[in-house]
Amino acid sequence: MPISSTRRARRSTAAVFTLHGAVAGGFATRIPWIREQLDLSAGQLGLALAFPAIGASLAMPLAGRVVHRLGTRAATRVLLVLWCAALALPALAPHPVALCAALFVFGATAGMADVAMNAQGVEVERRYGRSIMSGLHGMWSVGALLGSAVGVGAVHLGLDARIHLALAAAVLAAAAPAACRGLLDVRPAPDEEAPPRFALPPRSALLVGVVGMCAVVAEGASMDWSGIYLREVTGASATVAAASFTAFACTMAAARLAGDAVVRRLGPVRTVRTSGVLATAGGLLVVAAPGPVAGVAGFALLGIGIAVVVPLCFAAAGHSGPAPGQAIAGVATITYTTGLIAPTLIGTVAELASLRAAFGLVTAGTVVLVLAAGVLGAPGRGGVVARSGPEVRAGLRKD
Repeated sequence: MPISSTRRARRSTAAVFTLHGAVAGGFATRIPWIREQLDLSAGQLGLALAFPAIGASLAMPLAGRVVHRLGTRAATRVLLVLWCAALALPALAPHPVALCAALFVFGATAGMADVAMNAQGVEVERRYGRSIMSGLHGMWSVGALLGSAVGVGAVHLGLDARIHLALAAAVLAAAAPAACRGLLDVRPAPDEEAPPRFALPPRSALLVGVVGMCAVVAEGASMDWSGIYLREVTGASATVAAASFTAFACTMAAARLAGDAVVRRLGPVRTVRTSGVLATAGGLLVVAAPGPVAGVAGFALLGIGIAVVVPLCFAAAGHSGPAPGQAIAGVATITYTTGLIAPTLIGTVAELASLRAAFGLVTAGTVVLVLAAGVLGAPGRGGVVARSGPEVRAGLRKD
């Protein structure tokens, strides 16, 4: 394949990841507005925030079949447009039940678009000849940063979230087809069977999945609850509360963009241990924060600490046994299930105790990253992940 076409496909894939992240970032900044508008308790908000993960978990098998039927380019284009358009739905919900339904659709379109764009990314990486998936993860975080920055501006200007999210949805949905124009048109062979609907996690994936699970809890808590935490616990203004996600997304983006170089230098085990120390420091700073500045700094450290953990878990799973595909699917099952329960868990602990106690639980999970990082260096895992090449590319996926 001409190198120019491969480079064009890489740029288009990066643009797709950026748009996907922008939708998530824009939504995260308006969670406090949605809570206030519907007068939700912490427990009610936690329950509602579980519905995106429910929708994603149920829709992802369908996405695999859509990709199989349409090919990765057409599937990515259609599903990305749907995901961008769904951004307008949560703010339009008139009551909590409608919010849960809107978030279910929001999560379903997110999960399906996620599957399609990662299928495209894996194929581009294979043809490119070296690892690029960490950079794509970084571009997703850049998109989340841009989306959240626009959201912070909208909050500062006092713009109604219904107007802000509707305008953002229209702009992003209009940009999606252009972003997809250079994607590879990968189609299955005529006799290729459709992918299985579900893969049970093999034993080799369980320990790796636990490490990924701890990172996913910290990421989900920071994305969904940082604004609420700063607003209610530290007394931050609405603008500063919205900016907390921006700080988190900014540091996560920088860490992911630099992640490949760090892993090549330190190896996966030392990288995750160092990341765990940083994440723990950030979590402790959040829990002990006397004011908004310390809280924002804590969320920024959390972003650095967990940025590369889940991609390294997927890479380790790909080299953990004789069935790497099943192992990767197993880790994905564990992490997505964690994403399903994490918002509700934080809300429940906050309801029963306090938000500080909830983030104390998150911080305890980051300690596990330090203690359990060695599972990523088990035979057949650690030395491979630190290199680049086809054997590494097979194990990388988006978190």
